[in-house]
Amino acid sequence: MKITFLGTGSSQGVPIIGSKHPVCLSKNPKDKRLRSSVLIEKNQKKLLIDCGPDFRYQMLRSNHCRLDAIFITHEHHDHIGGLDDIRSVYFQMKKPIPVYGLRRSLKEIKKRFFYFFSENHKLNTSKISIHELDNCKDFFFMEHFQVFPLFIWHGDLPILGFRIENFAYITDASSISVQTIQQLKGLDILVLNVLRKLPKNHFTIFESLNVIQEIFPKKTYLTHISHVLGFHEDLEKELPKNVYLAYDGLIIYV
Repeated sequence: MKITFLGTGSSQGVPIIGSKHPVCLSKNPKDKRLRSSVLIEKNQKKLLIDCGPDFRYQMLRSNHCRLDAIFITHEHHDHIGGLDDIRSVYFQMKKPIPVYGLRRSLKEIKKRFFYFFSENHKLNTSKISIHELDNCKDFFFMEHFQVFPLFIWHGDLPILGFRIENFAYITDASSISVQTIQQLKGLDILVLNVLRKLPKNHFTIFESLNVIQEIFPKKTYLTHISHVLGFHEDLEKELPKNVYLAYDGLIIYV
């Protein structure tokens, strides 16, 4: 599998509009972060995890124009705000794009993007099919990918992560149950969020490193990074062996 990090930033991205924080003023391209999302490719099939407000530019920048499915971790704007821009993908593929997520998240999508579901065929809009994962307790296959939904917590909000074969993607987590930790054993690559150094509804760097020790994947890439965490180059030097900061445009293989 080929994994492309389309974005690795937090809800405001980096730099933040108007910020004079040193990281926001950095000239290092690895300190420029769009909202977090990954594209997963295998056998010419492409899955997207989260579709934030930077989706259009992310697809143009990475030279991609097709999607076979979209997986939504939760309904916050930085994770679904780009769904309107899948129109171009839909017009090329000429078939509804499957969207997978929790019932609550899909309900919010149906409310916010109600026109996706209109029966007026003259509307110049996308069509999606929605698939609830609330009661999914095992692997299922989607376009040759073996997918396992992971139930985690974002503050008081239950959200999803996804294990796809020996790769797992978790963002916005503040706690992970013992059961889900067990479902993450045996990973080749884990992608895990780290927002800042102080706790607030997301893992801190110290909490993320503790979770990594519990899961013990071969490699871990940290994502959903805010400017207050620090400069990419400085942080990389502080990380333990086989733990890396992801950055926009990074490509890895599983």
